[in-house]
Amino acid sequence: MSTAVTPAAPDGATATSARRRWAGLVFISVAVALIIVDSTIINVAIPSIVDDLAITSTQVQWVQESYTLVFAALLLVFGTLADRFGRRRILILGVIVFATASVFAALSQTGELLILARLVQGVGGAMVLPTTLSIINATFRGRDRGIAFAIWGSTIGGMVAVGPLLGGWLTTYYSWRWAFGINVPLGVVIIIGVLVYVLESKDAGEPRRIDVVGAVLSVITSASLVFGLIEGRTYGWWFTNNPPAVGDWTWPYDISIIPFVFLVTVVSGVAFVYWGLYRERAGKTTLLAFSLFRIASFRNGNIAAMIVSLGEFGIILSLPLWLQNVLGYDALQTGFVLLALALGSFVASGVSGAFGNKTSPETIVRMGIVAEIVGVAGLGLVITAQSTWLVVVPFLFVYGIGVGLATAQLTGVVLKDVPVAQSGQGSGTSSTARQIGSALGIAVLGTVLFTSVGASLDAKLAEVPGLPAETQSQIVDAVVDSAGSVIPSLEEQSPELADAAREAFSDGTRYSAYAAAGFLVLGFLATLRLSGTAPHAEPRPEDAAPGASSPAAETAGEPV
Repeated sequence: MSTAVTPAAPDGATATSARRRWAGLVFISVAVALIIVDSTIINVAIPSIVDDLAITSTQVQWVQESYTLVFAALLLVFGTLADRFGRRRILILGVIVFATASVFAALSQTGELLILARLVQGVGGAMVLPTTLSIINATFRGRDRGIAFAIWGSTIGGMVAVGPLLGGWLTTYYSWRWAFGINVPLGVVIIIGVLVYVLESKDAGEPRRIDVVGAVLSVITSASLVFGLIEGRTYGWWFTNNPPAVGDWTWPYDISIIPFVFLVTVVSGVAFVYWGLYRERAGKTTLLAFSLFRIASFRNGNIAAMIVSLGEFGIILSLPLWLQNVLGYDALQTGFVLLALALGSFVASGVSGAFGNKTSPETIVRMGIVAEIVGVAGLGLVITAQSTWLVVVPFLFVYGIGVGLATAQLTGVVLKDVPVAQSGQGSGTSSTARQIGSALGIAVLGTVLFTSVGASLDAKLAEVPGLPAETQSQIVDAVVDSAGSVIPSLEEQSPELADAAREAFSDGTRYSAYAAAGFLVLGFLATLRLSGTAPHAEPRPEDAAPGASSPAAETAGEPV
């Protein structure tokens, strides 16, 4: 049911309303920071978790991936639910779910329980991210909207590195468990701020039915794809080398389970598209607004965002492991090294603001991706077992500048022509593209890292005279399965073996950086499909989508 537009407010009331909007943006940004920090805060804590819970390298990837996977799979669902039931309501519920799951993560006594808690955290994060974008899209107009998107995007870029610093401090001086526990007080602050300053908004007109079949197909597609990419090196990419087992049942075929998993990905993905197009032709609601892909900025921007995210965040998995297990830094020192990325991102927000009115957003995006390519490729060039933070920090800073420029402006490019009435679906799709890219980045680059480490170490140990083949295999498995955390203990047994492990882990980290740079090059090529346009004018009321309420109507009323 549409909300009536309120009469024009006096100037004083307008100023008060503007202050409330910007104050609300502060708490929205903190909510975004909460879920983004949690996707990176765990990185520097991983070695401590490996020692405490005795998890394997595959579980290391799943501790990362379980959160990102559920996050990506449910973004579209909650973007639609937010449009229907109220964006502020879903945001608050998401923060509650996220904070509650954080308590269970902090109390986990096994790797399996930690992964389960991370899965639930992903549900909460998927409720938060698209609603924050949708609220901004529905609340701010014109130049204010561009500024709000820039703040939102810069928050993501900065928090990617602030997370490791915060996690490093908590892990070093307290425990890795506090990396999750800190989410509880932050969640309380966010809920209070959102209730006070953020207005409720939702779709006008009759409530839309949720596309349940589409939701299930989207979850199956993303889950099977990421599962296959992560577990391929465990179970075998084509032939079975370690058959999966559940209870008394064991995979009985010589052909690995992984090709069948990828077959499920293809079939469910095709079914998702055909099902959505069928419902759209029938005039029914769809999980993904396929009609939005007719908008060039939305279509091309999402393709670019997904590829760029694949290259952006995958490197954050391998770098903290290398800094701690090869260079010997503790968690806090690692966080300080990664702070260079955050500083670069915050510098980028100022640069973006200075050029925002003179340069098209598409050009700024390309500048950002070029900076990312230089930063990541540079890391690949300087990473060795003998490197120090002095050679790493400059390239991380350049990389951070690129992340800040590209992240903030891509958001505006993707959503600039999306009708407000479809902002939930639009922001959900945009966030899903990013998160799928991030999930694939962790899966692909994590696989590159550990596969390269194993191959490199195996080759180096083969040159050690008198080393039995069985011992060689045990050392390789130990280094890979522990994600490098056994390297310091190897020093006590044999400095020669420890040096070989450090060099191999450096090789894997370097190859992971080069792979990330390659994906970023593809992302840059994808941005060439974005047309450089000046900031577009606000749509006229008569151009609004049928059934859409005006921004004023959507956000009318006083906050609680």
